[in-house]
Amino acid sequence: MSLDSITQKIDESVSGFFEPIADWLGGIIFYSVNIAGAEVPLIVTWLAVAGLVFTGWFGFIQVRKFRLALDVVRGKYDDKDSPGEVNHFQALTAAVSGTVGLGNIAGVAVAVSIGGAGATFWMIICGLLGMATKFVEVTLGVKYREVHADGTVSGGPMHYLPKGLAERFGKNGKTLGKILAVLASIMILFFGLFGGNLFQVNQSYAQFVSVTGGESGIVGSSAGAVFFGVFVAALVGVVLLGGIRSIAQVTSRLVPAMAGIYVVACLVVILVNVTAVPAAIGEIIARAFDPQGVAGGILGALIVGFQRAAFSNEAGIGSAPIAHSAVKTKHPASEGLVALLEPFIDTVIICTMTALTIVIANPASWGEARDGESIGGVTITSDAFETVLPWFPYVLTVAVILFAFSTVLTWGYYGLKAWTHLFGRSRTSETVYKSLYTLFAVAGSLLTLETLISLADAVLFSLAVVNIIGLYLLAPVVKRELNSFLEYVRVRKAGGGDGDKDPELSKSSV
Repeated sequence: MSLDSITQKIDESVSGFFEPIADWLGGIIFYSVNIAGAEVPLIVTWLAVAGLVFTGWFGFIQVRKFRLALDVVRGKYDDKDSPGEVNHFQALTAAVSGTVGLGNIAGVAVAVSIGGAGATFWMIICGLLGMATKFVEVTLGVKYREVHADGTVSGGPMHYLPKGLAERFGKNGKTLGKILAVLASIMILFFGLFGGNLFQVNQSYAQFVSVTGGESGIVGSSAGAVFFGVFVAALVGVVLLGGIRSIAQVTSRLVPAMAGIYVVACLVVILVNVTAVPAAIGEIIARAFDPQGVAGGILGALIVGFQRAAFSNEAGIGSAPIAHSAVKTKHPASEGLVALLEPFIDTVIICTMTALTIVIANPASWGEARDGESIGGVTITSDAFETVLPWFPYVLTVAVILFAFSTVLTWGYYGLKAWTHLFGRSRTSETVYKSLYTLFAVAGSLLTLETLISLADAVLFSLAVVNIIGLYLLAPVVKRELNSFLEYVRVRKAGGGDGDKDPELSKSSV
């Protein structure tokens, strides 16, 4: 029996078992209602409303404190004696590497195919709103993180939900928080293995095969798939052994480099077609309010744009606070401000650049996709670049693999924190997890497991439901942390030295 037939049988068996579960949970989490001809997923509405509420609650903090966020991320307010493992910039790049990925390349192409050019406008709006949500959840992640005796840090919804709810609501809050923490850990672990690991490896392998001669090429065979999977698994295993410091060292170099290459390529296409830029921008704005050929009209374009942004930057999901919690700081809100840059980078910059490149280049495949033909998102984006850079599919393949690798690394760390919350922090426990995670990377090049990946998406967005309820309940805590940090900044600017020496300013310090 060949390896191909074995993997096919495994795919079929797994799909047959999990398909009813995936359909049931997906039907609940991604339940849609028809409004004015558009199917509106309630989970997307839930995430978008949270962004709107927190934007108002914190007075458009993503606009008012954007410059301060840049100052913090470049180290202006660093304190070398603060607890934590990585600096602000490394924490940001580690978290961004978990969200910037194939969705920014393929997902955006699908969005502008279904929702038209106008979906880009609503994608930007949702990204801007998501900045406020990210600020809230990351501030809580740092506020309630656990600094271990060896200096390592654990954080995320599995920590701030039980601790925060217990602090605010006593015994009942503690009980509820513990239940939610276990559920959060299970959800993060499940998605990490299948969505953050197996799917990323699977898609990057598929792209690599497509530019190396297809299934008859040098890596198109089963042996090639195994080699690719083992190679990725080995790299992932080596980096994971070093913990968040090792991951941060890799992502702090990898994320800016790969994002820079991708954005420069977008700019090349845009500059070559510079005379078409005003018309493209005009089309994006006009189609946002007067879409043509989009089901549901304006609402349809809005929903598609919001859905792409929400699924891309993961604001409100609860995953990013795990990476951000490792930051060296005494002020939780300082990292919250850094985190609000994440949706800006992921959605407002990278997703928008992809959309603008496609709209300006207007490749034939985009028109065919808008007419209803089934064309992969990566193909549309690749064709857009190829109109100016015929060799770019090869560069895009490198970008896809790097995006996928960084995502696998970050979700490996997220999954580890979920695993240790459930099974303890012993060396044996961590070794078992890391071995399991690397094996999933190998499997990613062989198995599609589409049903399990769909189930993983549903599980992850289930976390958004309980996470955002927690964010609403704990928002007053975030307000106090913000005021504390802003007072610290005021004292520093006034030449008062370390504001933490004032006991009133250090009450909330970790």
